Amino acid sequence: MTTPPPKIDGKALLEVLRRYLRDHNLPVTHQREAIAAAVFFSDAHLSVGDIERLLRERGVKAGKATVYRTLGLLAKAGLVQEHDFGEGFKRYEPLEARTHHEHLICLDCGKVVEFSNERIERMKALIADEHGFRHHHHRLEIYGICRECQRRDAVTLGTSGIQSEGSGR
Repeated sequence: MTTPPPKIDGKALLEVLRRYLRDHNLPVTHQREAIAAAVFFSDAHLSVGDIERLLRERGVKAGKATVYRTLGLLAKAGLVQEHDFGEGFKRYEPLEARTHHEHLICLDCGKVVEFSNERIERMKALIADEHGFRHHHHRLEIYGICRECQRRDAVTLGTSGIQSEGSGR
């Protein structure tokens, strides 16, 4: 059965960040909190550009270098995971103790969908054992075209087909 992973508790993650910063004698700044909040409270896997846009919309001034440094700090603290989906840039998602999940990535719009699947979790041990491996961890990314882009393309193809028939007259 395929299910979405559990929701992230952004408020709890912000508190963990504040504790981490204090424990490591690092300043708790408005910019760090705003960058973390952008990631922690998003349902999407955000790029640095997405985060910069959200900060601008919220009136927060933070340069690209600050965003990158903060994301590195969040990753080191174990609060975000960095993903490279082969788009030429990285995306970030919040982490907390939760079940393992996989990703579906749309090649048209870049949408990322998270899912968990019990069959995949059972099969990983079987496949590893079959090949003499002891499973440590895995990552599954499925690339394709999301439902919305398929519908958009179907409408576009249908429209262009009508136009090309009409232009031949």
